[in-house]
Amino acid sequence: MAILPIIELPDPRLRLVSEPVGAVDAAVRKLMDDMLDTMYEAPGIGLAAIQVAVAKRVLVMDVAREDEPKQPLCLANPEIVWSSEDKNVYQEGCLSIPEYYEDVERPKQVRVRYLDRDNKVQELEADGLLATCVQHEIDHLNGVLFIDYLSRLKRERVVKKFAKAARQRED
Repeated sequence: MAILPIIELPDPRLRLVSEPVGAVDAAVRKLMDDMLDTMYEAPGIGLAAIQVAVAKRVLVMDVAREDEPKQPLCLANPEIVWSSEDKNVYQEGCLSIPEYYEDVERPKQVRVRYLDRDNKVQELEADGLLATCVQHEIDHLNGVLFIDYLSRLKRERVVKKFAKAARQRED
């Protein structure tokens, strides 16, 4: 198991559309395990492979509270097959956009089809925080960031702030 470096805005790789995995094999399971270690270390509740610079359709999540046992979920090739018309607003953050949070409205419930760690097709019915998290992470696989749901002005401010910070680190 390894802690992987998380790429941050304005890294252009965050805008890549990730490639499907052919099958969940030993290499994909190792990636999932490393991503879980990285997510827990960060700490966060979700992580997409592209956030660790791997353009594969793989994500991990765990929305269990700190005082609850861990409940890790590993999804390969996830796709939303149904979403509710009812909406929820959650304050979202992102490990690739550290220490920035904004309210985002998304469908309250979703059904997601994916391959599990054993390469078996599964469906996940999610609502509340889990629904928000899985939608946020699937967005990453499509090159979409939660700031894309904000007004243009707010989004541009965030991008400028992170671009400036990245330039200062390079100097």
